[in-house]
Amino acid sequence: MTSPAQRQALIGLIHEATLAGARQAHACKIVGLSARTVERRRQAKPDAVGRRTLRHREPRHKLGAGERAELLSVANSAEFGHLPPRRIVPRLADQQRYIASESTFYRVLKAEKQLAHRRSERPAQARSKPRAVCAYAPNQLYSRDITYLPTTVRGQYFHLYLFLDVVSRKIVDWQVYAQESGVLVGEVLKDWCAREAIQPNQVILHSDSKNTGIRCFRASRGFQ
Repeated sequence: MTSPAQRQALIGLIHEATLAGARQAHACKIVGLSARTVERRRQAKPDAVGRRTLRHREPRHKLGAGERAELLSVANSAEFGHLPPRRIVPRLADQQRYIASESTFYRVLKAEKQLAHRRSERPAQARSKPRAVCAYAPNQLYSRDITYLPTTVRGQYFHLYLFLDVVSRKIVDWQVYAQESGVLVGEVLKDWCAREAIQPNQVILHSDSKNTGIRCFRASRGFQ
């Protein structure tokens, strides 16, 4: 590679040769440069180390301060504050409004650090590990489940409510109902506890289902 001083010297020699009557293309060929390269180097303005400098050009459609403020105001409004740009721009188009493109929305919101959790669902929350429960004797920990029982009519089912003692593996109670309800779960368990003289706070009820009707039986003292 030639140094900046050598390149300027070659261009000067080519310029002198052309002034003396030589053809520029022939002079360029002798020094191993193309005529286009010579013209580009003549027009370039070298910097302090001799490299060509490029002028910084602002984008033609760059948002102004007012347009940027309007974009942020719309993106953070009650109507669009929970939506990502890919859903904001189409909704604005339905309202016959155009503020900026989808990519511009993303770029401005990213610069303002406002892209996180722009969704309709709740942000992730910290979860704690459930307390471990141990049972050492019967009637300390029950597990319940509801099972679908098919009928002769397609699409209709009965519901089997079943309670199992975790230690003895004994089915302590069960009932069949036509519907699924947390209230019915409580009635079945209350009936069993009354018949077997189960004291309040003696039994822990465990379930993997989403029914939330049982809250009257809590952990007894001494459990870990």
